[in-house]
Amino acid sequence: MSILSQTAVILVAAGRGTRMGGELPKQWQDLAGQPVLAHTIAAFQAAGLGRILLVIHPDDESRARALGLPFVPGGDSRAASVRAALEALAADPPERVLIHDGARPLASVALIRRVLAALSATPAAAPALAVTDALWRGAGGKVTGTQPRDGLWRAQTPQGFRFDAILSAHRQHPAEAADDVEIARAAGLDVAIVEGEEENLKLTYPADFTRAGVILAQRAAAHSTSAHRQESAMDIRTGNGFDVHRFGPEVAGGTDCVLCGVKVPHGRGLAGHSDADVGMHALTDAIYGALAEGDIGQHFPPSDPQWKGADSAIFLRHAAELARSRGFRLTHADVTLICEYPKIGPHTIAMRAALAEIMGVEAGRVSVKATTSERLGFTGREEGIAAIATATLVQA
Repeated sequence: MSILSQTAVILVAAGRGTRMGGELPKQWQDLAGQPVLAHTIAAFQAAGLGRILLVIHPDDESRARALGLPFVPGGDSRAASVRAALEALAADPPERVLIHDGARPLASVALIRRVLAALSATPAAAPALAVTDALWRGAGGKVTGTQPRDGLWRAQTPQGFRFDAILSAHRQHPAEAADDVEIARAAGLDVAIVEGEEENLKLTYPADFTRAGVILAQRAAAHSTSAHRQESAMDIRTGNGFDVHRFGPEVAGGTDCVLCGVKVPHGRGLAGHSDADVGMHALTDAIYGALAEGDIGQHFPPSDPQWKGADSAIFLRHAAELARSRGFRLTHADVTLICEYPKIGPHTIAMRAALAEIMGVEAGRVSVKATTSERLGFTGREEGIAAIATATLVQA
């Protein structure tokens, strides 16, 4: 299995952030049109990481549910909050875990991957920046002394660990700590330092929001310019897909609909020869369409019994790999699910992550959304679900 699939992410977002001011804790305040925590989540999804666990204050449960990711309540301290998340992950332990401040929304894909790469040779790794400014001691508004800066570093997150090692370290360290590196070192773990980033700031004061907004705008502009330059010399293909599946019989106690790789609780599942994942089928056909390679039925005939009840990830992965074998890369995929129920909104982040992992792309290139048909037609009568999808492929 890949490093990404064996890595979990803990986003610590249970604090109250009193220095920031405002009615909401800083991780829930607006930054460029989204909550800070939504940007933080997107940073890790862009790096290909889909198993993300939030640690939240109990008062923020409704806000957390809107993000569509699993969460656990935090403790009375940061260490207690991280411990709660680690214990929750222990039921199905990953090989590695990244622990990150929810109020650091600007970690780059390169930074996250540097931490992961370091974990291949050490049980713990964390980003930091060497201290270059002079350091003073002060009291009463006056300088009272100086502090040598040799060997001093400014710690950042994500801090990465072998899961079993950091879980054991937390269990042995009931007291509070500045961060998880302190807890790891107390347990005797070697912690490698990897290069941090100046832009990976932790939002603490109002001025930090202004700076973060500028950075996000600059990144968006740079991405747009780069994309325009690349596309001018590329073969760009767009494909569309459409699929429909009816609901099966109602199951006592409810059942799950498999939609875009995520099990969504509902009273009735979808009927089909495979697992009837209508969203994934539409997206698979969109990729085949962009390649002029027909549809799912041509590659995986429904008359073939080996595909009965099959996981639709098989089909989507085949389409994505076929595109790569032809020299194409998927630059964007958009799926719209059309139904009255179940409600899709709470699950879209998880769906994007699942589709991205199957196709081997960043979650930021995958969109999942939903609409209703205003109670008209078979979807309006709740007889089934329809899906439309668009995929864009680019070849240099």
